[in-house]
Amino acid sequence: MPTPAEIVEALLFASDTPLEAERIRDVLELADAPAARALVDELRARYEAASGALQIVEVGGGFRLVTRPEVAPWLVRLARARTRVRLSRPALETLAIVAYKQPVSRPEVDAIRGVNSEGVLENLLERRLVRITGRKDAPGRPFLYETTREFLVAFGLRDLGDLPRVEGELVVPELAGVGEHGEAPAQQDPGAGGPDVPAGG
Repeated sequence: MPTPAEIVEALLFASDTPLEAERIRDVLELADAPAARALVDELRARYEAASGALQIVEVGGGFRLVTRPEVAPWLVRLARARTRVRLSRPALETLAIVAYKQPVSRPEVDAIRGVNSEGVLENLLERRLVRITGRKDAPGRPFLYETTREFLVAFGLRDLGDLPRVEGELVVPELAGVGEHGEAPAQQDPGAGGPDVPAGG
C-alpha cells in the first residue's frame, strides 16, 4: 500500500499542470489544504536530501515535479532535436506590456509599442498566455487583457510578484490618435515574422 506522500508523488508525476494543495486534499480526502501542503513538503525534503535530478517547485498556484537547473545543459541538447514552440520578439514585447500593465487595452499596448498589436494579441490569446478580462470604460469600450495561469507556468513564476523588477514606470502615451472604436495607429505590427525567441527566455 503506497504512503500518502508516494500518492502525491504519483499525482505530481502524472499531472501536466501545477497541482494545487486543494486538489491534492480532494483526491486524498485529507482534512484540509495545509495537510496536503505538509505532504508536499515531506516529499520535497526527500528529493532535496537525495540530491537527484528532480525537484518539486511551487508555480502558478500549485506544485510541479520538475528537473533541477543543474541538468539543464543536457535538456537543451535534447530540445535541439525537437520542434520548439517559439514566441516572436513582437509577441514577447506585447506580453511584457500586458504582464506589467494589466489589465490593459489594445489601444494602450499600441500606444506603447507604436504599432498595431491586434494580430500579436490574437496569437497570444490562441496560445492562452493572455485572456480578455473585460472592457475599458473608454470610447469604443476596447477589450482589457491580462496574463493567464499558463503564462505563469511558461515562465516559471509562482505569481505576478515574481516578475523581474524594472526601473521607472511603463508610461502609456496619450491616446489622442485612437478612434472611437479603439482603433490603433496606422502602422501594422509585423506579427510572427522576424527572429524568434524561445518562450522560456
